[in-house]
Amino acid sequence: MPDSTIEAFFETMRSYAAAQHVPIMEEQGIGELLELLQRQQPQRLLELGTAIGYSALRMAKALPDVSIDTIERDEDRHNKALGFIRESGMERRVQAICADALELDIAQLAPFYDAMFIDAAKGQYERFFNKYESLLSPGGIIYCDNMSMHGMAEQPIKEVPRRKRTMIRNIRSFRETMDGHPGFDCELLPVGDGLLVCRKK
Repeated sequence: MPDSTIEAFFETMRSYAAAQHVPIMEEQGIGELLELLQRQQPQRLLELGTAIGYSALRMAKALPDVSIDTIERDEDRHNKALGFIRESGMERRVQAICADALELDIAQLAPFYDAMFIDAAKGQYERFFNKYESLLSPGGIIYCDNMSMHGMAEQPIKEVPRRKRTMIRNIRSFRETMDGHPGFDCELLPVGDGLLVCRKK
Protein backbone atom coordinates (compact mmCIF):
# COMPACT_ATOMS: atom_id res chain seq x y z
CA MET A 1 0.00 0.00 0.00
CA PRO A 2 1.18 3.61 -0.60
CA ASP A 3 1.87 5.55 2.60
CA SER A 4 -1.32 7.62 2.27
CA THR A 5 -3.39 4.48 1.80
CA ILE A 6 -1.78 2.60 4.70
CA GLU A 7 -2.35 5.55 7.05
CA ALA A 8 -6.04 5.58 6.10
CA PHE A 9 -6.08 1.82 6.65
CA PHE A 10 -4.60 2.20 10.15
CA GLU A 11 -7.16 4.92 10.92
CA THR A 12 -9.90 2.46 9.92
CA MET A 13 -8.41 -0.07 12.35
CA ARG A 14 -8.28 2.53 15.15
CA SER A 15 -11.92 3.48 14.51
CA TYR A 16 -12.99 -0.16 14.56
CA ALA A 17 -11.11 -0.76 17.82
CA ALA A 18 -12.74 2.26 19.45
CA ALA A 19 -16.23 1.31 18.27
CA GLN A 20 -15.86 -2.34 19.35
CA HIS A 21 -13.99 -1.55 22.61
CA VAL A 22 -10.94 -3.53 21.52
CA PRO A 23 -7.87 -2.36 23.44
CA ILE A 24 -5.00 -1.38 21.17
CA MET A 25 -1.72 0.28 22.05
CA GLU A 26 -1.78 4.02 22.73
CA GLU A 27 -0.25 6.15 19.97
CA GLN A 28 2.55 7.56 22.13
CA GLY A 29 3.49 4.09 23.29
CA ILE A 30 3.42 2.49 19.87
CA GLY A 31 5.40 5.40 18.43
CA GLU A 32 8.14 4.82 20.99
CA LEU A 33 8.00 1.05 20.44
CA LEU A 34 8.44 1.48 16.69
CA GLU A 35 11.41 3.79 17.20
CA LEU A 36 13.07 1.22 19.46
CA LEU A 37 12.38 -1.57 17.00
CA GLN A 38 13.75 0.46 14.10
CA ARG A 39 16.98 0.92 16.07
CA GLN A 40 17.10 -2.80 16.87
CA GLN A 41 16.09 -4.06 13.39
CA PRO A 42 14.92 -7.55 14.44
CA GLN A 43 14.49 -10.17 11.74
CA ARG A 44 12.02 -12.35 13.65
CA LEU A 45 9.51 -11.04 16.19
CA LEU A 46 6.98 -12.84 18.41
CA GLU A 47 3.91 -10.99 19.66
CA LEU A 48 1.68 -12.28 22.45
CA GLY A 49 -1.74 -10.67 22.13
CA THR A 50 -2.76 -9.98 18.52
CA ALA A 51 -6.20 -8.49 19.24
CA ILE A 52 -7.23 -7.24 15.76
CA GLY A 53 -3.65 -7.12 14.43
CA TYR A 54 -3.07 -3.37 14.81
CA SER A 55 0.32 -3.44 16.54
CA ALA A 56 1.56 -6.37 14.44
CA LEU A 57 0.76 -4.51 11.23
CA ARG A 58 2.24 -1.26 12.52
CA MET A 59 5.44 -3.15 13.34
CA ALA A 60 5.47 -4.87 9.95
CA LYS A 61 5.04 -1.52 8.18
CA ALA A 62 7.89 0.06 10.18
CA LEU A 63 10.21 -2.95 9.69
CA PRO A 64 10.08 -4.10 6.05
CA ASP A 65 12.44 -7.04 6.68
CA VAL A 66 10.79 -8.47 9.79
CA SER A 67 8.75 -11.67 10.02
CA ILE A 68 6.13 -11.66 12.79
CA ASP A 69 4.36 -14.50 14.55
CA THR A 70 1.46 -13.21 16.64
CA ILE A 71 -0.75 -15.21 19.02
CA GLU A 72 -4.36 -14.47 20.03
CA ARG A 73 -6.67 -16.71 22.04
CA ASP A 74 -9.96 -14.92 21.21
CA GLU A 75 -11.28 -16.51 18.01
CA ASP A 76 -13.40 -13.53 16.95
CA ARG A 77 -10.50 -11.11 17.32
CA HIS A 78 -8.17 -13.56 15.59
CA ASN A 79 -10.53 -13.80 12.62
CA LYS A 80 -10.83 -10.02 12.43
CA ALA A 81 -7.05 -9.77 12.54
CA LEU A 82 -6.78 -12.23 9.64
CA GLY A 83 -9.04 -9.99 7.59
CA PHE A 84 -7.01 -6.88 8.33
CA ILE A 85 -3.74 -8.73 7.62
CA ARG A 86 -5.02 -9.87 4.22
CA GLU A 87 -6.29 -6.38 3.44
CA SER A 88 -2.89 -4.89 4.32
CA GLY A 89 -1.10 -7.16 1.85
CA MET A 90 1.40 -8.18 4.55
CA GLU A 91 0.18 -11.75 5.09
CA ARG A 92 3.51 -13.22 3.94
CA ARG A 93 5.30 -11.52 6.84
CA VAL A 94 2.63 -11.65 9.57
CA GLN A 95 1.47 -15.10 10.71
CA ALA A 96 -1.51 -15.00 13.06
CA ILE A 97 -1.99 -18.01 15.35
CA CYS A 98 -5.23 -18.68 17.24
CA ALA A 99 -4.22 -20.21 20.56
CA ASP A 100 -3.87 -19.57 24.27
CA ALA A 101 -0.23 -18.49 24.55
CA LEU A 102 0.06 -20.23 27.92
CA GLU A 103 -1.06 -23.55 26.41
CA LEU A 104 0.58 -23.42 22.97
CA ASP A 105 3.39 -25.90 22.32
CA ILE A 106 6.36 -23.61 21.62
CA ALA A 107 7.82 -26.29 19.33
CA GLN A 108 5.30 -25.01 16.77
CA LEU A 109 7.10 -21.66 16.67
CA ALA A 110 10.43 -20.55 15.24
CA PRO A 111 13.52 -21.78 17.13
CA PHE A 112 14.45 -18.23 18.09
CA TYR A 113 13.29 -14.61 17.91
CA ASP A 114 15.26 -11.37 18.01
CA ALA A 115 12.39 -9.52 19.69
CA MET A 116 9.21 -10.25 21.59
CA PHE A 117 6.28 -7.96 22.31
CA ILE A 118 4.02 -8.93 25.20
CA ASP A 119 0.61 -7.24 25.19
CA ALA A 120 -1.73 -9.98 26.39
CA ALA A 121 -3.36 -10.83 29.75
CA LYS A 122 -1.87 -8.21 32.06
CA GLY A 123 -1.71 -10.40 35.15
CA GLN A 124 0.16 -13.20 33.34
CA TYR A 125 3.31 -11.43 32.11
CA GLU A 126 5.63 -13.38 34.38
CA ARG A 127 4.18 -16.67 33.15
CA PHE A 128 4.54 -15.52 29.54
CA PHE A 129 8.14 -14.54 30.21
CA ASN A 130 8.97 -17.86 31.88
CA LYS A 131 7.49 -19.82 28.99
CA TYR A 132 8.91 -17.88 26.04
CA GLU A 133 12.21 -16.44 27.26
CA SER A 134 14.11 -19.48 26.00
CA LEU A 135 13.14 -18.55 22.42
CA LEU A 136 14.79 -15.12 22.68
CA SER A 137 18.24 -14.97 21.14
CA PRO A 138 21.17 -13.46 23.12
CA GLY A 139 21.03 -9.70 22.72
CA GLY A 140 17.33 -9.96 21.89
CA ILE A 141 14.80 -7.62 23.46
CA ILE A 142 11.44 -8.20 25.15
CA TYR A 143 9.05 -5.23 25.05
CA CYS A 144 6.16 -5.30 27.55
CA ASP A 145 3.22 -2.89 27.34
CA ASN A 146 0.82 -1.75 30.11
CA MET A 147 3.37 -1.80 32.91
CA SER A 148 1.67 1.20 34.50
CA MET A 149 -1.95 0.11 33.94
CA HIS A 150 -3.25 3.67 33.83
CA GLY A 151 -1.23 4.59 36.92
CA MET A 152 -2.66 1.84 39.11
CA ALA A 153 0.71 0.04 39.36
CA GLU A 154 2.07 3.11 41.19
CA GLN A 155 -0.89 3.55 43.55
CA PRO A 156 -1.17 2.13 47.09
CA ILE A 157 -2.90 -1.21 46.67
CA LYS A 158 -5.82 -0.12 48.88
CA GLU A 159 -6.62 2.59 46.30
CA VAL A 160 -6.78 0.08 43.45
CA PRO A 161 -10.28 -1.31 42.66
CA ARG A 162 -10.60 -4.63 44.46
CA ARG A 163 -11.27 -6.61 41.26
CA LYS A 164 -7.98 -5.38 39.79
CA ARG A 165 -5.71 -5.91 42.78
CA THR A 166 -4.46 -9.39 41.85
CA MET A 167 -3.55 -8.16 38.38
CA ILE A 168 -1.72 -5.12 39.77
CA ARG A 169 0.16 -7.25 42.30
CA ASN A 170 1.22 -9.55 39.47
CA ILE A 171 2.40 -6.63 37.34
CA ARG A 172 4.42 -5.26 40.25
CA SER A 173 5.91 -8.67 40.93
CA PHE A 174 6.92 -9.01 37.28
CA ARG A 175 8.50 -5.56 37.25
CA GLU A 176 10.47 -6.40 40.38
CA THR A 177 11.56 -9.74 38.92
CA MET A 178 12.84 -8.12 35.75
CA ASP A 179 14.47 -5.22 37.60
CA GLY A 180 16.68 -7.68 39.45
CA HIS A 181 16.98 -10.35 36.76
CA PRO A 182 20.61 -11.46 36.29
CA GLY A 183 20.09 -12.32 32.63
CA PHE A 184 18.47 -9.07 31.46
CA ASP A 185 19.09 -5.34 31.44
CA CYS A 186 15.72 -3.63 31.85
CA GLU A 187 14.35 -0.11 31.67
CA LEU A 188 10.79 1.06 32.34
CA LEU A 189 9.91 3.88 29.96
CA PRO A 190 7.17 6.33 31.03
CA VAL A 191 5.53 6.37 27.59
CA GLY A 192 2.02 5.31 26.67
CA ASP A 193 0.80 3.04 29.46
CA GLY A 194 4.33 2.15 30.60
CA LEU A 195 6.72 0.22 28.32
CA LEU A 196 9.22 -2.17 29.89
CA VAL A 197 12.24 -2.85 27.67
CA CYS A 198 14.43 -5.85 28.62
CA ARG A 199 17.55 -6.81 26.69
CA LYS A 200 18.87 -10.36 27.12
CA LYS A 201 22.54 -10.45 28.10
